[in-house]
Amino acid sequence: MRRLALILALGAFATMAPAQSEGPDLTAQRAAQMLERAALSMAEADDAHDRVDALTETIRAYEEGLAALREGIRRAAIRERSITVVFEAEQGRLGRLLGVLQSMQSAPAPLLLIHPTGPLGIARSGMIVSDVTPAVAAEARELRRQLEELAMLRAVQEDAMAQLSNGLTGVQEARVALSQSMADRQDLPPRFAADTEALLQLTRSAESLDEFATAIRALDVQSDGLSDLPDFADQRGALPLPVRGRVLRGFGEADAAGVTRPGLVLITEARALVTAPWPATVRYAGPLLDYNNVVLLEPQGDHLLILAGMGELFVRAGDLVSADDPVGLMGGQAPSREELIVADPQAASEELSQTLYMELRQAGEPVDPTDWFTPQDQ
Repeated sequence: MRRLALILALGAFATMAPAQSEGPDLTAQRAAQMLERAALSMAEADDAHDRVDALTETIRAYEEGLAALREGIRRAAIRERSITVVFEAEQGRLGRLLGVLQSMQSAPAPLLLIHPTGPLGIARSGMIVSDVTPAVAAEARELRRQLEELAMLRAVQEDAMAQLSNGLTGVQEARVALSQSMADRQDLPPRFAADTEALLQLTRSAESLDEFATAIRALDVQSDGLSDLPDFADQRGALPLPVRGRVLRGFGEADAAGVTRPGLVLITEARALVTAPWPATVRYAGPLLDYNNVVLLEPQGDHLLILAGMGELFVRAGDLVSADDPVGLMGGQAPSREELIVADPQAASEELSQTLYMELRQAGEPVDPTDWFTPQDQ
């Protein structure tokens, strides 16, 4: 019953969210179910034919479920705060009204019938009392309803916090298992002929990401499988973002230091899963300049997708990846339950601490990725 109450209550809060934060995967109504499915998927991953695919889906389910659960907790906290403020304000006024009524009830009956203005004043006093008493009773009923809702909200948050702890443990176990599975896999993806020595020289000599990407494009690639990749241009406007998060800075938008970049800066969680949005060849994978780990994906010969800022990589130069294949994990320390539940319930994005830089190039020139990828709310 408590689990059902949690689901229904969080679902109610989801309907109160502003339109820009609504979405089928982020509605708090499905948070508990998503986490339960993720746990079941984790249990079944050992027997899956493709363990990597199974763990990838498990991590995604955990990330979506945890995000929905946190949003439900946040909205519950906001609602609790609003009720508390109203209750505290109404409590004083109600107490004063009840005090007046109690004093009137304790006065002798003859005194109540004496009014300095005579019979007309007596009649008017009676009418006021008869009006005030139902009004006070109505206010008392409303405050009682709010107190009951307040108790329910606190119970919901307690249950959700317990689920959050279990979910955080589950997603961390899934990430570790995926890293191990990627290291142990026997059925490695097909590879094209990558000139490792040339790549090494480029990483040493490149002074900027633009220079490196231009030089990578100039390298010859030989592979019979490259022509079999699906048409990337047809996916314009329909590609999923490579990581669960939101756009922190747009194409050409200046940061706090006034620096502009021809790509998107996505803000996401520590240890979040990064996947390939479309089948592609891995032109480069490794550390580069001050970007931490960088992956260059080539979905077609005239397009290049740059993903920079990861902490751990699952691919190597020369790999052929399919859509939704894991590419790596973001860096940072996985947050604890206390770090995810922020003190200020209005601060909905405090748990986002990592940034992934994404740049899309066409015919060697950067283009706005916003036109290619579907928006995603965090």
